[in-house]
Amino acid sequence: MKTLFNLSALALAVTMSTNTQAAEFSFTNKIDDNAHALVLFYAQDGNNKQFKSVNKTLNNQLQRAIESNDFSGKYASVVEVLAPHNSDYNRVLIVGTGEQEKLDKALMAKLGGNIHAQLLANKTATATVAIDEVNGVNSNSILAANFAHGANLRDHRFEKYKQKPNTETISYSVDVENAKQTQRAYSQLESIQAGVFLARDLTSEVATEMTPVDFANAAKELESLGVEITILEPQQLKELGMGALEAVGRGSQQGARLVVAHYKGSNDTPIALVGKGITFDSGGYSLKTGASIARMKSDMAGAAAVLGTVKAMALAKADKNVVAVMGMAANMVSQFAVAPGDVVRTAEGLSVEIVNTDAEGRLVLSDAMWYAREHFKPQIMIDVATLTGSKIKAVGNDYAAVFSDDDTLIEQLTLAGKQVNENLWRLPLGYKDTLSSDIADLKNLGSSGPGATTAASFLQHFAGDTRWVHIDIAGNALASKGKDEISAGGTGYGVRLLSEWLLSN
Repeated sequence: MKTLFNLSALALAVTMSTNTQAAEFSFTNKIDDNAHALVLFYAQDGNNKQFKSVNKTLNNQLQRAIESNDFSGKYASVVEVLAPHNSDYNRVLIVGTGEQEKLDKALMAKLGGNIHAQLLANKTATATVAIDEVNGVNSNSILAANFAHGANLRDHRFEKYKQKPNTETISYSVDVENAKQTQRAYSQLESIQAGVFLARDLTSEVATEMTPVDFANAAKELESLGVEITILEPQQLKELGMGALEAVGRGSQQGARLVVAHYKGSNDTPIALVGKGITFDSGGYSLKTGASIARMKSDMAGAAAVLGTVKAMALAKADKNVVAVMGMAANMVSQFAVAPGDVVRTAEGLSVEIVNTDAEGRLVLSDAMWYAREHFKPQIMIDVATLTGSKIKAVGNDYAAVFSDDDTLIEQLTLAGKQVNENLWRLPLGYKDTLSSDIADLKNLGSSGPGATTAASFLQHFAGDTRWVHIDIAGNALASKGKDEISAGGTGYGVRLLSEWLLSN
């Protein structure tokens, strides 16, 4: 039952080369006595039979260690015992899982990420994880699979520009209750991981190497998985009346692209995922200032997330009909770029006065949403975008903001987010009157009111009668340092959320 699967390599088959190794996992029914490290779990309210058994073998050293550290098994607390007697382990990690009735797959994924990071820091090459006595909200198999999932997510790195990239990783043997069931659960997570890694690598790549054309080429690689790819170039956008998307890309030499990735795993009415794909956002003539501009390579993270989700569904062979529609452009300054005060006409027929060229994402999305509705007649449409700084001020970086008039979809997506540590917080729609213009149907920036809400209300004009949700992931797309199951760099935020929602509903 050994899983020796290079997950990063799978993700990178459709993009650039970064991490060429990934953590390896085998699921078995015994503890490996020859590993460099042993990971034991300790519940606050459990009998902890496995801990007691190992403790007895090690002459009560573990019990003495937890007593001297006042360790109670609180969630995520760790006691480390170095070079224990009567064993070949270099170290034993005793990991608190908290109360069993609260332990779920989301918490287990966090543990997996953090324990993996600690073992890597200790230069551990092999580890055995004793998890077969661990139970909680989910089954032992689900908990074990998500521990491995979290570890592999944390293991992923984007280091292609480093002279000496870190290639160290860990080979795990995981003692579980049922190896076959755990492997089955983990196999689905492998597909999702591959989608996350794709989204992360696309987001982490520098802007000059991830143009709209580069992104389109990366999407084409999904054709090998049975995904239908369509790419529209600037002249085609003009012919379709997609004046908003075309205008945003006008300032760059390549111009804009519309990239469509359709995975038809069933004959159901499709679900449309629409992604904002600004490969670099200078702000246009409303030029950005300060250090934040260096992070604007990540302004295409919404497009990366929806493309990664399609890849995940294709690899999982999910019985879902999912189409990702991604409006791609670089928002640059040139003699051809749109200027503040210009008016563009969207494919919806609405004219928009561009009062601020740094509010370009909603322009790109307006035409992409129209295309998704017009060409696929979806039952549900969800757009994902690094849209507003106002969202960060409202809910920070630990939550994405979600907007919709559809209470059922909000509830479903919020629950899905909790399952995978990609949490959502609902913000209101409204303030549409602030978008009125003297010379056009709309302005692209509200004259007052909360910016995240006025941006969402702008997009609502292009949702038509389709059930629609807007997810603002500004602040969620890049991580400055690793934490839990998130590694530094692009986070792939949204892939796990959307995949969980699609597979559960």
